[in-house]
Amino acid sequence: MGKRFAEHNGLNLTQVNNDILQLWKENNVFLRSIDEREGCPQFVFFEGPPSANGHPGIHHVLARSIKDTFNRYKTMKGYQVHRKAGWDTHGLPVELGVEKELGITKADIDNTESERYISTEDYNRKCRENVMMYTAEWRELTEKMGYFVDLDHPYITYDNKYIETLWWLLKQFYQKGLLYKGYTIQPYSPAAGTGLSSHELNQPGCYRDVKDTTCTAQFKMKTPKPEMAEWGTPYFLAWTTTPWTLAANSALCVGPKIDYVAVQTYNPYTADKVTLVLAEARLNAYLPAEGAITDGGELPEYKKGEKLIPYRVVARYKGTDLVGMEYEQLMPAIKPMGDAFRVIPGDYVTTEDGAGIVHIAPNFGADDAFVAKKAGICPIVLIDKKGAERPVVDLQGKYYLVEDLDADFVKNYVNVEEWNKFAGRYVKNAYDDTLTDKDETLDISICMDLKAQNKVFKIEKHVHNYPHCWRTDKPVLYYPLDSWFIKSSACKERMSELNKTINWQPESTGTGRFGNWLDNLNDWNLSRSRFWGTPLPIWRSEDGEEMCIGSVEELYNEIEKAVKAGFMTSNPLKDNGFVPGEMSQENYDKIDLHRPYVDYIVLVSESGKAMKRESDLIDVWFDSGSMPYAQIHYPFENRDAIDKNKAFPADFINEGVDQTRGWFFTLHAIATMIFDSVAFKNVISSGLVLDAKGNKMSKHVGNVVNPFEMIEKYGSDAVRLYMMTNSEPWDNLKFDPEGVDEIRRKFFGTLYNTYSFFALYANVDGFVPSAVAQQQTERPEIDHWILSSLNTLIKKVTVELDNYDPTRAGRLIDTFVNDDLSNWYVRLNRKRFWGKEMSDDKRSAYETLYTCLLTISKLLAPFAPFYADQLYRDLGGEKDSVHLDTFPVADESLIDADLEARMEMAQKITSMVLALRRKVNIKVRQPLQSIMVPATEEQKRHIEAVKDLIMNEVNVKELKFVEGAGILVKKVKCNFRTMGKKFGKMMKAVAAAVDALSQEQIAELEANGKLSIVPIDTIVPIEILTEDVEIISEDIPGWLVSNEGSLTVALEVELTEDLKQEGMAREIINRVQNIRKDSGLEITDRIHITLAPNEEIQKAVVGYGDYIKTQVLADDITIAPNDGVEVEFDDFKLNIHVTKS
Repeated sequence: MGKRFAEHNGLNLTQVNNDILQLWKENNVFLRSIDEREGCPQFVFFEGPPSANGHPGIHHVLARSIKDTFNRYKTMKGYQVHRKAGWDTHGLPVELGVEKELGITKADIDNTESERYISTEDYNRKCRENVMMYTAEWRELTEKMGYFVDLDHPYITYDNKYIETLWWLLKQFYQKGLLYKGYTIQPYSPAAGTGLSSHELNQPGCYRDVKDTTCTAQFKMKTPKPEMAEWGTPYFLAWTTTPWTLAANSALCVGPKIDYVAVQTYNPYTADKVTLVLAEARLNAYLPAEGAITDGGELPEYKKGEKLIPYRVVARYKGTDLVGMEYEQLMPAIKPMGDAFRVIPGDYVTTEDGAGIVHIAPNFGADDAFVAKKAGICPIVLIDKKGAERPVVDLQGKYYLVEDLDADFVKNYVNVEEWNKFAGRYVKNAYDDTLTDKDETLDISICMDLKAQNKVFKIEKHVHNYPHCWRTDKPVLYYPLDSWFIKSSACKERMSELNKTINWQPESTGTGRFGNWLDNLNDWNLSRSRFWGTPLPIWRSEDGEEMCIGSVEELYNEIEKAVKAGFMTSNPLKDNGFVPGEMSQENYDKIDLHRPYVDYIVLVSESGKAMKRESDLIDVWFDSGSMPYAQIHYPFENRDAIDKNKAFPADFINEGVDQTRGWFFTLHAIATMIFDSVAFKNVISSGLVLDAKGNKMSKHVGNVVNPFEMIEKYGSDAVRLYMMTNSEPWDNLKFDPEGVDEIRRKFFGTLYNTYSFFALYANVDGFVPSAVAQQQTERPEIDHWILSSLNTLIKKVTVELDNYDPTRAGRLIDTFVNDDLSNWYVRLNRKRFWGKEMSDDKRSAYETLYTCLLTISKLLAPFAPFYADQLYRDLGGEKDSVHLDTFPVADESLIDADLEARMEMAQKITSMVLALRRKVNIKVRQPLQSIMVPATEEQKRHIEAVKDLIMNEVNVKELKFVEGAGILVKKVKCNFRTMGKKFGKMMKAVAAAVDALSQEQIAELEANGKLSIVPIDTIVPIEILTEDVEIISEDIPGWLVSNEGSLTVALEVELTEDLKQEGMAREIINRVQNIRKDSGLEITDRIHITLAPNEEIQKAVVGYGDYIKTQVLADDITIAPNDGVEVEFDDFKLNIHVTKS
């Protein structure tokens, strides 16, 4: 007959993974965990779609572990949890990967003049292939880490059904007046070739400090005021961190209420006399105060290169006094096609940096464009060969070449010699693959050219925060673009209102990073000038007539009208066999709603004009933010899932902090604006996963952790539990493989050893768990305690999981297994399992330990699904898998808070005494005489109840309570970090007062948790708290003292001869037990012992021979030379011979 409880040959979590994974597949556990909950309440979960054209990383393990933990927990709590996987298949990650593979850029796509021409059709076909490149790898990771999610029926964002839902949503925006077209200045990525939304620009790490060459330029006045023309040449000073925009300057902007000055001085580079106008608050940033001349005499001469530049303030103005003044064009290469080169007002001008005058290039800044348009200032523009107005920089990020411009425009508006100085140059070296950071930038070239013309007052390096593209990692430009926008700013108050109902973990992300973002929300730039993505479903005529298509059926019908009107020869949807209204996947797979096919479709307007599709794609974040609806093809199918809230909103989502202004935002924005609802009720925003030293993981640095290697080496359970318990999910995790190994050894190793102990003896005794639980009154107090602690654990774990804090929940389980179950209960009760007969006490021990282990298997199941299932099955759990069972529910009748407090006191004192033993290197096997505890009345009551237990655990003869301050002398140390913040400059006096506290005052502080004192040289009393200080006890001769909070313990460490003999007896017992184990004796076998002669050994046998025999089941002990096993003691070696009686 086989053993009831499986016994294993060591712990191998990787093998456990493989074995349990196979059992899950054989028993169809995942699908059954859903199907068997049919009719139960729904727990709605949304999976954020990863992009499968990239490898999964260790950070994905963290996110998926968190998701899986809560989904498994809710399943065990009786909910039905559908978990649909998804793939994010559109957008820049895919396109840039294809371009890199093919060795092309955006400029080569659909450009027949390019040597590397590729058609849109071929390009998108390649994108479709590449986007699923690593799905097998993702599936492997998903399965190996035990993430239950439906990979066989995922939602895929390039699927025509998915796109149809997006079109339906866009039509809702359009009909609500929330979708509009505008020509505005937008963030633009030349490296990606598309505009970006503000939420993309605010991804973590997009803004970073860069060191650029800055320029304070001198703009020569045309119409100076008389006092400005008395000394040298009059100039306005304006500072810019982007000198390349100076070629597009068309105005200077002043703050109407700002104070400005006219200053007579010298140019530091040429020593020419100049009169400068700048903000008074910025004067000394350019001209140190030491150079000021305040008398009426001549300015001292200045020689080029001298550090101190003399100057005199000759006039003061408000900004309004300067408005309307004209100046000469700084870089006269492109003539304006309208009014330009005058001073205009702007409330956004500040005096925090620069000269307090802003150079205005309307095409390269939203604020610039606004104030310029308001003042009637035109931008500096070019006309290209197609007759279109363009800014001076092209879409690749370089100055236009003359040959790319309209010939008449060049003839009438371009100073070719001036323009050709910089034509074709990239405005940022990062845009040019042939340049590095060490090469001269366009900014430097322009600054040097202006300096040579005496048009610069100061050139310097400056560190400032500059935005970068989240996908190319290269700088963005602010650029004039025709774009479609969602008017999210119109609904930001409602978004903020609904956001306050969401449970954010951590709360600070919801109120801070996300909440502040909503409060300052801009309109959502939806347009993307790319090829692979969801096409914008808007068709327009040349006269501006528009039509927004909201379904494939609507498009089908509109094409039919276009065919009748003669704009289309046939209906391509009909030609491909598509049948409107038929919802089968087979029907939808007959068509393709991507470019270029939708671009071929021409519709007819109400007035009979041809309408062509707007060429833009939509922001890929709109794709993912629409997944609650698109994944079920709403509203064309499954209407009740959304309309009746069966699958919406989500009860829980989780992704990394980088999704706060990505997926989290788009989910929330679409749900609010279309459904007036939150998209999710609870969210965990995970932190970053860094390397062990706290550095960002990077292939370039070589510190990337391979998740497959970690799982293979340590097992998924160890990796999962480590990542969830090492730090709160929302904090950055410093991933250290040694920490994973520690979890494997200390937690799983301890739990494995506890089960193995149980299984070994339970199989020997033929223990069968009782169908009816033993009455609590029949159990010993130690059993009462562990069962009370177990049910308290169930309560606490449930509370933490219900509050979406897996870290605290996991740590609670860890502490219980290590400290309470293994290190306390099992260790204290080992002997109860050794008896020959199945007494009531022995059965109680078995039942208690069995209950604890089975309950732990269920509590642990959401966190460590593989080992928890093996433990559950080894214990004979009722179901085929723990994941088909229910989560434990606390039995309040078994909880005894007072008993737990008493035992906690015993554990605490034991821990403190054992630490004192280690301090002087005295083993626990060596008995000591006494423990002394100065206890409060409540502490004394708790300690008395567990006094014998403590003495036995720490191996001392007596535990004494002491009263009065004379026995132990205590001192109080300040925690300067916390108290310094409270008391500031008083801290020195406070520390002196704390140092002078009497023993009576310290006792009062310990008893009450606070104490009122009057610091030296003050009369106002202040209050100190125990959490702000450390109370320590000074050692007394022959004793060691330890403090932990309000508890103090003193241990007597002097050894008498009798104590030494007893200690040696215990050492003998230890060695003999080891020999018994190594020689294969059964635990019930009796033995003969022969010990080699030794004076210390003989004394121990004389004094404690009977004790030794009882402990090791020996019939006799002989002192004689022998050829037995040589064993080591602290100061000598000894042969011990053990034979079976």
